[in-house]
This record gives sequence, C-alpha cells and structure tokens, in this order.
Amino acid sequence: MTDTTKIALITGASRGLGAALAEALAPEYHIVAVARTTGGLEELDDRIKAKGGSATLAPMDITDPNAMATLCRGIHDRWGKVDLWLHTAIHTSALTPVHFVDPKEWTKAANTNANATSVLIPYVSPLLGENGHAVFFDDPKAGQKFYGIYGATKAAQMALARSWAAETERTGPRVSIVEPAPMPTAVRARFHPGEDRDALTSTADEAARILALL
Repeated sequence: MTDTTKIALITGASRGLGAALAEALAPEYHIVAVARTTGGLEELDDRIKAKGGSATLAPMDITDPNAMATLCRGIHDRWGKVDLWLHTAIHTSALTPVHFVDPKEWTKAANTNANATSVLIPYVSPLLGENGHAVFFDDPKAGQKFYGIYGATKAAQMALARSWAAETERTGPRVSIVEPAPMPTAVRARFHPGEDRDALTSTADEAARILALL
C-alpha cells in the first residue's frame, strides 16, 4: 500500500448496502469497514480479498464516542486521510404508534441514527480535508404512520448532513445525499415483512448505480 492509496471509510459495512458498496469499491480503494458484527466483517473481507482488494476491519460500535475517536486517530496515524466516507449505519426500530413508543428503543435509535452522526462528522471531517467526499443515505419516513422513532431520528441525521453540505459547498469536503431504491435488506424486511423481495433492486446493482452517480 502506497501513499497514493485511496481510502474508503464505510460505517455500517457488514451487510446490506454498506457491504455491497465496499465490494464495489475494492480494489480501487482500501476499505476501512466499520460495524458491530465481527462475523459479517470477516465474510466481507473474504469477498474483498477474492476480488484482489484489501480491507481493514474495525468491529466497533459507532455509538461509542471513544471508539470512534480511536478509529479516526488510527486512520490519521496510518494513512493521514479518508478519500471517501459512506455512512450506511442505521438502527431500524419496530413500527409502532407514537403513543406506544418505548423510551429504550427511542434512545437506541437516537444514539445510532442522530447522536453518532453528530460525533462522526467532526471526527471524520479533518480526515476528508478539502477534497474528500462524504455520502449519506436518505430514507424519508418522517411523519408517516408508525414510523415515529425511525422517521424522526433518520430525519435528524439528514438535517445534520444537509447543514454540513451547505456549510462546505465552497470549502470542501464534498457532501452528498442520495436516496437508494428499495432493496432486499434486513432494514427493508423489518418494515415490509412478507414483501416479494424478488421485485426489489439488488444491493450490488444499487451500489453500482450510486457510485456511478457520485
């Protein structure tokens, strides 16, 4: 690995769209794959290596600020930069009426979807510098029936991303927000059980479409 190696940080990389993006970017990028699921990260690493790529696995919880500080310091010390940050990590709460919201579930969703984003942006921004690129993934459910927890916390994440994008338009880094097509992921299955998954866009096809847009 040389000083010109491009580094892609993917938070939420062990499965779904995050894993598909990691595979699509390798071997052009060295992948720093962050997720809580060690087994999923190891399986991803095997697939990346089979393509001739390389990855650094970071089995960490993005809701732990100390862990994220350690992660970003490690990236700085080893490579000094991040060229591309793809933030796919998300917590999907069960659909429920707002008047039945579980405080513990609300806290978990808020920590993962909103609070972690507010911590990661200041940590990753110096690594991206002026020329890096951060990408967030919208799923506009705010205000819809039974999506109270997920919709509100995801909307908070997107509000942070949009403000950052506006603030860095002239100075960098570049900040993009894309809305993925429906895919047969665990996130989708939780909200749409029993759905015909064959009619959905594969994560590999959607990853290719998104990266082409970027």
